Amino acid sequence: MNLNQTVPVIKDGNAPTLWESGAILRYLAGQYGDDPFWPRDLQARANVDRWAEWSKLNIAIGFTGPVFWQVVRTPKEQQEQTRIKQAVAQLEHLLSIANAQLENRAYLAGDEFSLADIQFGHVLYRYYTIPIARRPLPAVAQYYSRLAQRAAYKAHVMVSFDKLQA
Repeated sequence: MNLNQTVPVIKDGNAPTLWESGAILRYLAGQYGDDPFWPRDLQARANVDRWAEWSKLNIAIGFTGPVFWQVVRTPKEQQEQTRIKQAVAQLEHLLSIANAQLENRAYLAGDEFSLADIQFGHVLYRYYTIPIARRPLPAVAQYYSRLAQRAAYKAHVMVSFDKLQA
């Protein structure tokens, strides 16, 4: 279904097949979402979209390959601890931006759950459950705790990744 032969990919009824997580999220938000998840107001939507894109390009990419894959998918004897520590430090520098953003609001783009929280929040389950040293980021930790109480987050994000273990 995806010309790149990767996931994620969706086919929603008669709509064209979509791939790329950002495009899929924006399509689903536009098709099924409402204010404040995907605001009708252009400026409010741009705010949600900028945090979603920031999360994808900085947090998701900065975590998945350099941290998660190195810690979980790479056999212990092949792991380069110095590189992993450097990647975690770089990721946590970026997470400190989110921490500052979350100090004065409940969710990444404001006080209501939005598309930006899906793009950012899905990484946090794995970040908080893999065996790495983490620096304190209290607002991010509280945010993660709020996400972990949501039924959809529990059902669709907090899933075992044991089969991915090297």
